[in-house]
Amino acid sequence: MLSAERDTMSRNSIHHPSPLVIDIENITKEYVMGEEIIHALRGVTLQIRRNEYLAIMGPSGSGKSTLMNMLGCLDTPTSGRYEFNGKDVSEMDGDELAEIRNREIGFVFQTFNLLPRSTSLRNVELPLIYAGIDPEEREQRAAAALAAVGLEDRLMHKPNELSGGQRQRVAIARALVNQPSIILADEPTGNLDSKTGEEIMALFENLYQQGNTVILVTHEADIARHARRTVHLRDGLIESDDVAPARRSPETAGVS
Repeated sequence: MLSAERDTMSRNSIHHPSPLVIDIENITKEYVMGEEIIHALRGVTLQIRRNEYLAIMGPSGSGKSTLMNMLGCLDTPTSGRYEFNGKDVSEMDGDELAEIRNREIGFVFQTFNLLPRSTSLRNVELPLIYAGIDPEEREQRAAAALAAVGLEDRLMHKPNELSGGQRQRVAIARALVNQPSIILADEPTGNLDSKTGEEIMALFENLYQQGNTVILVTHEADIARHARRTVHLRDGLIESDDVAPARRSPETAGVS
């Protein structure tokens, strides 16, 4: 999308709320472990609109990883309703869910999840291969995605030839290559030093400013502060849902 179009969309959203990407209502998830039933989610209701920047936080055992799996269509709820882009996820078969995971959700993981023997270009091409895109277009789109994250000079490098921050950038390029509805990042700076982590968060900020919907799952408060909205989970329930104060634009930052 052209920058002018994005600016128009941003201005219009002030008066007209962006469409819902995710709409979940009273989602529960139970796991059976021996004779015990684990209530991972106890009735979560959450709406996420296009071009939101949301962080999901919570201590270990709060349900944030389970919720991430639900949002990413990696798992199904025990009860409740989940609509993704207006479609009821419970009515989808395995092929439809796989297509959503490949085309509509860009995953970024703490451990990068790159193929060790493949180049950056090939790693980024993977979602396009699954989508049936022809080789020439695949290569062009993958190269463009890598250029968008500052790795146009690392197309032929394999993961062991890259730094941790560069590997995470490859993973982000792979998440972006299908132009998904949302980017879902699970502890995206967890394996990085603080300086590199800040560089990756600056990249997420740039993606958000370009109109992308970004969802972070993190236990780190300094990482969550980059988001515009923070949902705290505890014991499988939403404890709080806070929107950060509007940030001043660079043009007005120096105006009193």
